[in-house]
Amino acid sequence: MAMAEDSERARMVGINHVALSVGDAEEAREFYGSVFDFEVRGRTDSAVFLDMGDQFLALTEDATAGRTTDDHRHFGIVVDDADVVERRLDAQGVERIATAGLDFRDPWGNRLQVVQYDEVQFTKAAAVLDGMGVDLDKTESAREELAEKGMAPE
Repeated sequence: MAMAEDSERARMVGINHVALSVGDAEEAREFYGSVFDFEVRGRTDSAVFLDMGDQFLALTEDATAGRTTDDHRHFGIVVDDADVVERRLDAQGVERIATAGLDFRDPWGNRLQVVQYDEVQFTKAAAVLDGMGVDLDKTESAREELAEKGMAPE
């Protein structure tokens, strides 16, 4: 296994989960469920965890949720079909942020940037994709970007 040049630091290898503050965990589950397809990984009295294969999204209740937003803080979520997300956002009346991509805020002000799996360098291991029941490929430009880093997909 390749190690970082500076052995005093750990190498970042991915994101296990992202936690977002929301006003109500169940309302957040319903909102996200109106846009995305997922299984609920778990719950507590004040949080719900949305499964994304080997990662998850934690929606945690916070009384201050939605009080502050900025133009740059966001997270990117990878989907199999961004057009479906766009149609779901339209059906829900969710306003999008004026960008070249597909950006929007949830009802608590959390900014999401939706990207399509085949168009970005992000990859999931074949075993994870199989376990999720999805068969996804990459565009040529995404393959080239990965190849430049020595990470050409199989």
